[in-house]
Amino acid sequence: MTTAVLPLACETVHTRLLKCALEVEDARAYWAHAAPRTVVTAERAFREYWFGERSLARIRVLFSNFRARFDAFPEAHAVLHAWGDMTPDTRALVCHWHLQLSDPLYRTFTGDWLVERRNALRAEVTLQPVVAWVGDQGPGRWTMRTRIQFASKLLSAAHAAGLVTTTRDPRPLAYPRVPDDALAYLVHLLREVRHEGTLVDNPYLRSVGLQGTALDDRLRALPDLGYRRQSELIDFGWRHRSLRDWARARGMGVAT
Repeated sequence: MTTAVLPLACETVHTRLLKCALEVEDARAYWAHAAPRTVVTAERAFREYWFGERSLARIRVLFSNFRARFDAFPEAHAVLHAWGDMTPDTRALVCHWHLQLSDPLYRTFTGDWLVERRNALRAEVTLQPVVAWVGDQGPGRWTMRTRIQFASKLLSAAHAAGLVTTTRDPRPLAYPRVPDDALAYLVHLLREVRHEGTLVDNPYLRSVGLQGTALDDRLRALPDLGYRRQSELIDFGWRHRSLRDWARARGMGVAT
């Protein structure tokens, strides 16, 4: 491991999602410009045009969210900063998983509730059940207007991640394509984060349809692992000591 104390997936429900959904392309700009463990400001990003024509007020919102999603996991941030050839499919998944790590409401929504609907053969979702689900997560905590806003943002982020296929009701559920480099990134990342579940049973993998034998098959095929499973005995056969080492083996110039 590269750190003595592992970062922890967020467990405190908050409202940051109301102002910032997945924002894949803005996240890409943040990774490219904001070097890990350096002090950067929204004002600098505004002056240097990191996010195009975004207002300073909007950039401040992005910074607040991206610090929670990426800066809170410095080893991952270092890899993302160096990962210049990331494909669009992988980029959306990385943003999805980091939003899950930083937002327990989104994590439960995508890693449990949407999965349960699919397993119950309810292969679509509409806004109203999501509004009701949000209300169940904090009875009396939010007004109806806030619940509707939450539901809209949850669905918007899930759509950007490829978990729902449209932005209008009814919204068919889907599982996105998970490239090998995205899956390898996730398992190496989770190895270095304190999170609920195990490395083979968790909301991050469940949310993209990777469970059971389908997951075993994908992990066995990864060149980054020597994965073996016999009944309940699992050996990942790690070929790299850390997420940084995995990235370096892929040719990324990750800083020491």
